[in-house]
Amino acid sequence: QGKPRLKPPFPANVGVFGCPSTVANVETVANAPTICRRGADWFKSFGRSGNSGTKLFCVSGHVNHPATFEESMSMPLREMLERHCGGVRGGWDNLLGVIPGGASTPLLTKDQCDNALMDFDSLKDLQSGLGTAAVIVIDKQADIIKAIWRLAEFYKHESCGQCTPCREGTDWIANVMKRFVTGEANLMEIQMADELSRQMEDILFAPWQMVLLGQFRVLSEDTEERLRRGSCRSKVYWM
Repeated sequence: QGKPRLKPPFPANVGVFGCPSTVANVETVANAPTICRRGADWFKSFGRSGNSGTKLFCVSGHVNHPATFEESMSMPLREMLERHCGGVRGGWDNLLGVIPGGASTPLLTKDQCDNALMDFDSLKDLQSGLGTAAVIVIDKQADIIKAIWRLAEFYKHESCGQCTPCREGTDWIANVMKRFVTGEANLMEIQMADELSRQMEDILFAPWQMVLLGQFRVLSEDTEERLRRGSCRSKVYWM
């Protein structure tokens, strides 16, 4: 079983068998022939400085037409969803939030989505990330707290168990997220879960807890309301 390791050193310096190694995914390999034919300047003409090129985006969730497509970096998120996916289901004002780079990147609120550019620097400035560019759109009919709980359950199941904080922390966070869903937790557990996920951020080999950091950062008021109400809304996840 493959195990992740802390970085640095990065594979380009110390990789396979302790030797410098180049790691290239399929998307990188697929771009190489066209870049060789047309030149680096052509590829760099897409997107902003420092975020140049194209990217393969996969959009799922509450859009009218989920899709996978190649697009220029630095495109506004709203324009991307409307051009390639027919917009948010129920209109832009029905948007609750977006996970912009796969399940391990923090959630963006609607206000953040209004001006977000789909590139590394813009999303980093919003305390999220482009990640794998697997965009998950969530509308106001979804139970966002229950959706985050599902992600916590996924990472609990997928933890390799190599490092103790992850092995034990994923189980604890999944359990407390379930109590958030049902309204059985207490208000102190919001801060406890936030602090635990931040501590795990600095020491885990695989920083999956970033999505939970985003949840606690932007949804603390919703979580508090859930706990005060003491019940779960019967809403969909993001099917």
